[in-house]
Parts: sequence; C-alpha cells; structure tokens
Amino acid sequence: MGQPTQGLQAAAAARGYTELRLVGAGLEFSVYAAVAADGSRVVVRTPSRERFQSNANDPAVDTRALLRWEAAVTRHVASYGIPVAAPRELVLGEPDMLVSDYVPDDGGGVDQRALGDLLRRLHRVALPPVLPVASEGLPTERLLPVRVQRRWRELAAVVSLPTEPDIALMAATLADGAGKSLVHLDVRGANLRGVDNAVAALLDWSNALVADPALELGRLAEFARLPDNGLDMDAVLTGYGETAPVDAVTHWISRLDAALMLAVVFNLETPDEKLGVAAVDRLCEVRERLMWEWDQ
Repeated sequence: MGQPTQGLQAAAAARGYTELRLVGAGLEFSVYAAVAADGSRVVVRTPSRERFQSNANDPAVDTRALLRWEAAVTRHVASYGIPVAAPRELVLGEPDMLVSDYVPDDGGGVDQRALGDLLRRLHRVALPPVLPVASEGLPTERLLPVRVQRRWRELAAVVSLPTEPDIALMAATLADGAGKSLVHLDVRGANLRGVDNAVAALLDWSNALVADPALELGRLAEFARLPDNGLDMDAVLTGYGETAPVDAVTHWISRLDAALMLAVVFNLETPDEKLGVAAVDRLCEVRERLMWEWDQ
C-alpha cells in the first residue's frame, strides 16, 4: 500500500506518532495506523489530496470542516455510550490530521441485532451542538431535494434516466417528517469494527445528518442489497425494535437518495460497468416505488 508523504510523517513524528502504515483510503481521506509515544496504537485520518475537493456526489468538500465535525461528533456520541474511535487530537496545519484511538477488529463481523439496537440508541441521543457538515447549511427536508436534483442531473448527463422525481413534492413530504435525530448514513461493514461479534466502533461520520430516523433505515436497506456491505436488514430491524420507521413515504425518499448516491459512485466516481448498470436499474425501480407511494 502507499507510503505517507514526508510532510505527513514529519507532522506526525513531531507529535510522537511513528510507524505510519496506510490502512484505508477513500475519495477525501486516507487513514494510517500509527504508534503513539506511549506505545499505544492510534489511527491518523488526513486528506488524500488538497483541503478543498470535488466529486460527482459532493461538488464542494472542505476536508478540514469534515475533520472538525468528526472530532466533535465522536466526542458527543461517545458521552452517550455510542462506541466510536475516540479522538485524541485534531491538528490543523499542513497537513490536517485527526488522531484517534485504534479500535481492533477480529474480522468476524458484528451481530446484526446488536447493530439495530445501537442505531436505535443513536437516534435517541441529544443532538450535537454543531451542525453536520453534510447538511450544507440546510435543514435535511430542504437538503435532500436539492441534492437529489443535483445528483440526478449529474448522472443523467452520462446515462439514460427517466425524469427526476417531483422535487417540490419531496420537500413538502419531508417537511412533515416525524422526527429529528442524529443519523450516521454510512453504516456498512467498512465502517464497523467488531470484536466477538460486538460492535466495537462505528466509524466515519462524514455523511451524518439531523433527520428522521427513516432516512437511516432507508439507506441501510439499500446498502444491504450489496453483499460486500455485510448487512442483514431483517436482523437489524429486529434489533431496532417495533418503532423502526419502515413504511413511511419518507423511507422511500431515503432509499431514492441512497440508490442515487450509489448509482453516481458506480458510474462516475469509481466506475464499474456491471455495478453501474445494476445501480441505475435499481435507482429506476426505487423511483417507481416512490411514485406509487405518493399516489396512495
């Protein structure tokens, strides 16, 4: 795997973090395992490229703002017993770094009912004192129609799509949403650390929003369709309990938002011919289901 830059190595070493080893990389960030001066294990999260970035799903990404959010939200939810990689220090400079505790993972996955229980508990914590960066400064009922329209048109420029959903109706539907909770919105195997099937940490809060919990479960249902995500939706819902909001129109709006995001990923960000075609087909299916729900 890739080596850290000399600048990153020097900045980390100046704070006692050595033996950096790349363990993960995404569009915006790279993550390195390292050893602290006291011998404990840590992870260092740093921008993969420059601070300000752009991709097909998110055209204006400020990685520094995302690191600040990650540090703030993990401290906040940890105080309510939500397992996270506890942040140690946020270093803003050249380069920016968020140093957090290393959380082990034994490769055995996590108990899906326990995951559902964890999400129910997350949705009941007090809202954090700062707005999620992914909100783009908008309440979620206004954000989702804006980004659905933006992403739909981005995707329609390269693949054949039906007309976009009724954005005004979407906004009106979401305005009547039943709840406002902190939702993670990127719950999948890659962001879960587990030991003896227990959830040891829920990682990467970049996509989090304040929204109806139906948004979380709708996205999770779409993620669960991809085997690599390691999710069992039925078991998650069992763990979540009878209050799981799965039948509302909001649920299908959230599934549309998720299916659209995945179609953009597999057609524009990390193109994959087979997955890209399947993702567009799925997006059209979800659009039709949403239209049907609106007509009821």
